[in-house]
Amino acid sequence: MASQVLSIDLKSLPKVATGKVRDLFDLDASTLLFVSSDRTSAYDVVMDNGVPGRGAILTLISAFWFRLFSSADSANRVPGLQTHFLTMQPPSSLPADEAALIRGRSMQVRKLKIFPVEAIVRGYLAGSAWAEYAAHGTVHGLAMPAGLRQCEALPTGPIYTPSTKAELGQHDENITPARAAEIIGNEAHAKRIEELAVAIFKAGSAHARERGILIADTKFEFGLDEDTGEVVLVDECLTPDSSRMWPADKYEVGRDQESFDKQIIRNWLTREGLKGKQGVALPEEVRQATLDKYKDVFQRLTGQTVEEALAKEGF
Repeated sequence: MASQVLSIDLKSLPKVATGKVRDLFDLDASTLLFVSSDRTSAYDVVMDNGVPGRGAILTLISAFWFRLFSSADSANRVPGLQTHFLTMQPPSSLPADEAALIRGRSMQVRKLKIFPVEAIVRGYLAGSAWAEYAAHGTVHGLAMPAGLRQCEALPTGPIYTPSTKAELGQHDENITPARAAEIIGNEAHAKRIEELAVAIFKAGSAHARERGILIADTKFEFGLDEDTGEVVLVDECLTPDSSRMWPADKYEVGRDQESFDKQIIRNWLTREGLKGKQGVALPEEVRQATLDKYKDVFQRLTGQTVEEALAKEGF
């Protein structure tokens, strides 16, 4: 496999945060630099090795969606949506070696005040939502119609089911929209987050469905532009990391689905008795299979190969 980028160290910029995948650097008073590494996590544990090229694919997918939803001539434009995305070009101030390290896997973004909730939207009954429904007939505390089956499309259409935003290594807690509004502390902002999250999910789902992909659920993050009072889409958008995506031609209600996300890694960890354990290195075949899934979903969604997309960006 190609070489992997697990650590992002830019001596020319101050690092302000490190997550499971991304490193954030301070550019100026109004701008941050997001850099996606090839680090790979599952069950809240970061693996000892990564999936080469994964960071670039995640960045390119998010940039694709940010542009699609904001473009005036896009059939899937989300009216009124603002995003934090500025450009994928490395800052001109970076030394050549640092610019080469982050090229294709970084984006400059607006610096905003981040809301402390995960804006999850679900279109299908899967994952933790299915487990809660099977036990209690609810999803995030919201009553659902009786008789639904695993992975069935929700008869209500997509629903907003937020969660808390836990610290690194901790688990998010599923909450009701009312509780999310309490945490946000501003009813108008909470309502706008819900409206935008559902609208983005519907627009993205329509685009994906035309290309043979079902988006079962996803999570968004939003920030506040304190100068204008606008709620802004931030972080990543509809990637295989933040979303559960299924091939439409293999979809069948009543069972787990094949997916385009990290399920290959989760299945291997579970099978090997390594779920949730530290110090695990993924075997070559699992890394390659995961990369192939990410490349497949990228090409289906964008109509380009990863190489073509990088070339279009000038990389």
